Amino acid sequence: MENQTEVSEFVLLGLTNIQGLQRFLLPLFLLLYLASVLGNGAILAVVFAESRLHTPMYFFLCNLSCLDMCFSTVTMPKMLAGFLSEHQTISFASCLAQLHFFHLLGSSEAVLLAVMAYDRYVAICNPLRYRLVMSPRACLFLAAATWTIGFLHALTTTVLASQLRFCGHNHVRHFFCDIKPLLNLACSSTHLNLTVLNVDAGVLGLSSFILTLLSYLYIISFLLLKVQSRESRKKAFSTCASHLTVVSLFYIPVLGNYIAGSPGVSPERDMIPTLMYSIATPVLNPLIYTLRNEEVKSALKKFLNRKRFSERT
Repeated sequence: MENQTEVSEFVLLGLTNIQGLQRFLLPLFLLLYLASVLGNGAILAVVFAESRLHTPMYFFLCNLSCLDMCFSTVTMPKMLAGFLSEHQTISFASCLAQLHFFHLLGSSEAVLLAVMAYDRYVAICNPLRYRLVMSPRACLFLAAATWTIGFLHALTTTVLASQLRFCGHNHVRHFFCDIKPLLNLACSSTHLNLTVLNVDAGVLGLSSFILTLLSYLYIISFLLLKVQSRESRKKAFSTCASHLTVVSLFYIPVLGNYIAGSPGVSPERDMIPTLMYSIATPVLNPLIYTLRNEEVKSALKKFLNRKRFSERT
């Protein structure tokens, strides 16, 4: 019986429908969004302004900051608008666009973290060939490959989602258009989408994670077996500590959400890890790299002093 109309827009239910809690969450998430944009923007400005930071490590850090700024912007403005209105609607086309860019940026970040781990592996375990292996051309190629892989993953997910038929119920139990809440609303079969999602996310996520893990296992074994100086070990571990922290903050919720989870899982449970890697992590990344990195801290102080001097003159 064909009496159901096709859905042309969705209603995002957001984090909560409790009015008092929404008034509390609005300024909190607005501050988090501003912190993400300003913090990552500061990293970009400092690296571009300071010539001694023009190295492969900081080139990839700039890519990470750019990804994090965009990552927050894909979901946060719509979420903030949802706190101000009772029903936050989004058109079918806008929903697919949000889905596409969210997966593009998320998968690109997973690959980029593996690239950054490889960069640290070459720098620590093969320092004499570092400039040759991580040449400007190689860095540009790795960055381009990172964004291309993310784009292809997102394109596959978006194209398959666009072929689904949505009718009747259009309330998305999430604060943005993610793939699993959309699959729960589809009237047509989602078997192909689920299969591709599990295979694609599994291969991309696990391969990036394994490459990152292997890089650090090589680094740790090299430092323990080949490096005798305690000071050299300490310096090397300090260099890797920031990246390892970022990797942990990103991969733990992502692996739990997309690989361990399934479409039937409670949306409320899905939202917790999503909030972690899409909002909290972009805020924490600039702080981690600033607080634990002496080069960035000194460059930031120099940059701020230069700005104050130019304002006075």
